[in-house]
Amino acid sequence: MCGRYTLTATPDQLALHFDATLPQDFSPRFNAAPTQQLPVLLNKDPHQFEMLRWGLVPSWSKGIDNKYSMINARSETLTEKPSFKKALEQRRCIVPADSFYEWKKLDDGTKQPMRITLKDEDLFAFAGLWDTWKSPDGGIIRSFTIITTDANDLMRPIHDRMPVILSREAEKRWLDDQTDLSGLTTLLRPFSPEQMRAYPVSKRVNGANIDEPSLIMPVH
Repeated sequence: MCGRYTLTATPDQLALHFDATLPQDFSPRFNAAPTQQLPVLLNKDPHQFEMLRWGLVPSWSKGIDNKYSMINARSETLTEKPSFKKALEQRRCIVPADSFYEWKKLDDGTKQPMRITLKDEDLFAFAGLWDTWKSPDGGIIRSFTIITTDANDLMRPIHDRMPVILSREAEKRWLDDQTDLSGLTTLLRPFSPEQMRAYPVSKRVNGANIDEPSLIMPVH
């Protein structure tokens, strides 16, 4: 599962890494949470970041689901569920980030939030899907979900799932026009644990309304 992540880079850093532009008034996010408007790159225009709502609202949905049930999509069942199959064929996206949070269950039954980054603390991209929903009164909501896969060796002691992190080469393949689903699904595998690290952070990250640099600082 992936329920929170960070994007602390500047617009210039994002532009350099992804060869895409972002509004200059974008502010770093230290606790990106479901239902918030967050930047993604869509396969229809991979050189311009778009702001979409986190939590997929399928085009055929009768309304907005506020229970966060669509913030993630399991890679193993994308081709089986109508919520995701059409999006996998036609509406893929990448979600820029520089870390994500997961909660590790401790022996005393409490949960310790952990921040997971690349060892070099570089930017990376989650594999995602997006869709457009039109309300009965004509309003339009574009939204996205983050794809998850089995945990790698680093993540397994923390959680049994992890978001799909794409390699730089896989980012381009994910956003191109191909519709070979078997080829696309081979990209949705656990990231190399040797390139990642995890450390405990403050439980203040539990509050979705708290978004400040102190949240990414290690605690002991």
